Amino acid sequence: MESKIWLSTPHMGGNEQSYINNAFETNWIAPLGPHVNGFESDIQNYLKQDSHVAALSSGTAAIHLGLILLNVGKGDEVICQSKTFSASANPIIYQGATPVFVDSETSTWNICPEQLEIAIKDRINKGKKPKAIIAVHLYGMPYQVDAIHAVANTYDIPVLEDSAEALGSTYNSIKCGTFGDIAILSFNGNKIITTSGGGALVTKNIKLKEKAVFLATQAREKAVEYLHESIGYNYRLSNVLAGIGRGQMEVLNDRVSARRSNYEFYKESFKTLEELQFVDEPQGSFSNRWLSCMLTPSEEIREGLRLALEALNIETRPLWKPMHQQPVFKDAPKYLNGVSDDLFEKGLCLPSGSNLTEYELNRVISAIKTYFRA
Repeated sequence: MESKIWLSTPHMGGNEQSYINNAFETNWIAPLGPHVNGFESDIQNYLKQDSHVAALSSGTAAIHLGLILLNVGKGDEVICQSKTFSASANPIIYQGATPVFVDSETSTWNICPEQLEIAIKDRINKGKKPKAIIAVHLYGMPYQVDAIHAVANTYDIPVLEDSAEALGSTYNSIKCGTFGDIAILSFNGNKIITTSGGGALVTKNIKLKEKAVFLATQAREKAVEYLHESIGYNYRLSNVLAGIGRGQMEVLNDRVSARRSNYEFYKESFKTLEELQFVDEPQGSFSNRWLSCMLTPSEEIREGLRLALEALNIETRPLWKPMHQQPVFKDAPKYLNGVSDDLFEKGLCLPSGSNLTEYELNRVISAIKTYFRA
């Protein structure tokens, strides 16, 4: 059998090792150090928009701290895009709050502005104005920024922008990760760039960044002794992993280009297969195409195709299972229009790594064409 083609693997650029060596040579191994500061500066210079960045241990940690900074607590409600990975929603539970799931729209597969407003009005009528909105740029495709933020502003609800999958994506030429009151990034091993494990919180408010760093370092007060007046977390990124991130930032634009090239290669190769559909970029949107995704005619065909590819040592996955379908969230309020359910039934994520070879891409394409012509 031929070698495994993975969905999305880490792709080193070459200079990561030099930053790591520097960390070892200078003994900056702790979760602080010059590479952490440098990595934050690298991201800030990339995002622009007067961004301030706190490098953290994961995107999940960033969402958790973001909710804390937005004063989400026990008994509150937080609206969350249903079509997402569970890490978008789990921190709501950490805070003792209740997630309220809102369905998607078809042009970007992200949170639907109409359903969002319906949900907000209904929660207010029930005496529970949502404390925050978590909107996700799914698979790197920007959500409808103008429409979502217009609704949020109308009801004076802050937006926590989940840009875990969208570093390198833009909306009207502005980088994703800079639209929310607070935004988060992820550098998990499968993301467009990686620090092995890691994430970041982004804000335009320097005091919020400073508070995030304070909370992420066990909320230790400035004192000779270990003094704590509030509960903190061990959420800071290590200097070693930040060194990997610095090397990865040097090749970020190349990684975006490679993943977009993968998407275009798939789309062009399957243009004669009417059974398959791809989501185009709406006007003003630029997706990093973190994962190349397509829709099949039905759940039966999607699963048949997935298993056929698995038998050929090619990894694919269904689109994220909506949060409102997850057993752990079965009792959460939900505002649905059927879009995310349909996407889950029909959608498949294809191998999308920036280090895929042309031979590997052609293996995937040949296998899919064979399946539909059999």
